[in-house]
Amino acid sequence: MPNQPKFKRYIWELPVRWCHWINMVSIVILAVTGFLIGSPYSIGSSASAYAMGWIRFVHFTAAYLFTVSLVSRVIWSLIGNEYAGWRAFFPFFTAKGRDKMVKMTRYYLLIDKQVPETIGHNPLATTAYTTLFVIYILMILTGFALYAQHAPQGIMHKSLGFMYSMFSAQGMRLAHHFSMYLIFGFVVNHIYSAWLMDIKEHGSEISSMFSGYKFTVKKED
Repeated sequence: MPNQPKFKRYIWELPVRWCHWINMVSIVILAVTGFLIGSPYSIGSSASAYAMGWIRFVHFTAAYLFTVSLVSRVIWSLIGNEYAGWRAFFPFFTAKGRDKMVKMTRYYLLIDKQVPETIGHNPLATTAYTTLFVIYILMILTGFALYAQHAPQGIMHKSLGFMYSMFSAQGMRLAHHFSMYLIFGFVVNHIYSAWLMDIKEHGSEISSMFSGYKFTVKKED
């Protein structure tokens, strides 16, 4: 496709891009502070330095920011453009979406040499994002459920009461910790796939998450 004319199209709206980068920063902060919380290490100069207290504060602040970003993204999936809409995340519900999934799967399996051009997210990516969203929800619920244990009569603890019937405290920690590694795996694949599609499609896949614009060979879908 590199010899075909390209058309500049506004794909990723500002709220989508903001949520993407806020999620990225939040995940990095949560991972680093989460490791320190899970395996405490004395980094304070004295007992009064309150080092672990600050680490926990940063962790919970990032958790709230991440949650707000996720909720904002869900809201935007209802009011944003077609590329941000919730329908894009369930491509297997339509014949066109299933056909695109088959073509993209054939490309990833090296059966087809030509990458199928996709204006927004490709259907395999959106399916992965839907799975990732479920992992995010699990991370948020287990994280806040563990946090709420400091106030057993609090609103958060009562609101998350169903979590304590589904998991033991240690079970929640395990699910919370394991989910982090699943997210790490996704991040590695996500970066590689974005880089691959940028090279193969020549559509500014990576830079589009800064500018919002991609270059496509079609004016319309």
